[in-house]
Amino acid sequence: MTVEEIKERYPYLYETHLHTSEASACARSAGKDMARAHKEAGYTGIIVTDHNWGGNTCVDRSLPWKEWVDLYFAGYRNAKEEGDKIGLQVFPGCEAGYHGPEFLMYGVTPEWFKEHEEIKNASVGELRKAVNEAGGILIQAHPFREEWYIEKVELFPDDVDGCEMINATHSSSKSKSHNNPEFDQKAIAYAREHNFPVTAGSDVHSVEVFGGGMAFPTKLESMEDFVKRVKNKDDYVLTNGEHWYTKTGELLV
Repeated sequence: MTVEEIKERYPYLYETHLHTSEASACARSAGKDMARAHKEAGYTGIIVTDHNWGGNTCVDRSLPWKEWVDLYFAGYRNAKEEGDKIGLQVFPGCEAGYHGPEFLMYGVTPEWFKEHEEIKNASVGELRKAVNEAGGILIQAHPFREEWYIEKVELFPDDVDGCEMINATHSSSKSKSHNNPEFDQKAIAYAREHNFPVTAGSDVHSVEVFGGGMAFPTKLESMEDFVKRVKNKDDYVLTNGEHWYTKTGELLV
């Protein structure tokens, strides 16, 4: 298939791993600006996955829980407000940190967070159980990334619903950090070994958009729809913005 044929068959592109400066200390652009940049880049929608209390958040961890949650989701709310104006779908997500390993939470809402303060101290397995009970999924982000802040590569095949197979910061020529395509190749082999449902995202922290994500033949109806499609391994393709892959990691172009 050519790139043109892929885009014709899968015209709805979604960024599934995105950070905003309202909640992620490492992000450089606000939610409103991220929404605009992705609309201009041709995306149908984005999922805001800021770093939580266990990761590189800029929200004061000493705040009362519900107040913390409100501030944590400010980037998502600002992105959604702008998205509603310009015709970009914006969904809430979360990137949970465990002193190195990180996990993408899909299918849980800000309201759900407010009622589940216990997840602050949950193990990875306990977090998955809570997310699953809420109808969501837990995906290990960039499982083979090596960086100064990651003491060692740790895998949790029995405690997750799948893994992020393609992360554009690893393999896009536009990336200025974490750039090592081998990280993605290892994730592809790992996903195949465990027959995992997989995702792809850019892990983008600014309006310098990479073009990575997941593309579908039909528009997503909701986050519940996204979760269902990933769990069921429905028809979609993955991209780092330059190359396209099947759900089992075969290079299409």
